[in-house]
Amino acid sequence: MRIDLSGKVAIVTGAKSGIGLAASVALVNAGAAVHVFDLPEVDVSDQKSIESAFSEMAPPDIVVANAGVGKPEGPDITASAIGNWDRTIAVNLTGVFHTVRLAAARMKAKGGSIVVTASTNSWDGEATLTAYNASKAGVLGIVRTAANELGRYGIRVNAVCPGLIRTPLTDKYFSQSGYLKEYFRHIAMGRGGEPEEVANAIAFLASDLASYITGATLVVDGGQLTSKYSTWDDGNARFEGDHWVVK
Repeated sequence: MRIDLSGKVAIVTGAKSGIGLAASVALVNAGAAVHVFDLPEVDVSDQKSIESAFSEMAPPDIVVANAGVGKPEGPDITASAIGNWDRTIAVNLTGVFHTVRLAAARMKAKGGSIVVTASTNSWDGEATLTAYNASKAGVLGIVRTAANELGRYGIRVNAVCPGLIRTPLTDKYFSQSGYLKEYFRHIAMGRGGEPEEVANAIAFLASDLASYITGATLVVDGGQLTSKYSTWDDGNARFEGDHWVVK
């Protein structure tokens, strides 16, 4: 079945690169009119800034709360800077709160779909990412609560949870073959993901094909969360640049 968003109005935050850009393209290709909310014009962590942006357009049918930041700090929580914590929580968690709250207020009269970009880090405790992990765990709390509260208005609220995706935030890792070999050893599909693969999941959740789905988390991680032990090893597979293949 084809995703058809003809006549729909969409907002995507953090839309100038990575997953946000890919999601915007996917929604446009499905027929939606997409409005981009991103710095420097719109700061999702600033209530007045995002309120002003919402006030300048008609009520949306689709909102993708994607804006986010992430900065590793190590070697452990004792080295975490309060400034990084404050900024990460402000963008990743408070920014989602502002976005979902304002979107819902405008969608109540007609319904709609809100999709939030969470992360596999919503569950795991990846070292050096205390602020990021906490913010993404909190995002799922917003999604589930909002889904429970807003279903009566025909508003669906769901999350995508990407694993390691090739974006400007992660480019430095994708250039390190040795790092990728060990990281991807624990991913069932043996590779990282592309923004378009997450965007396809977002477009599905935004569409009427997901009309009875709300409060859900769609994991887009190549099977990473299914792996307790290494999926790939040098005995039966080989690593070719940026992915594992069976010998």
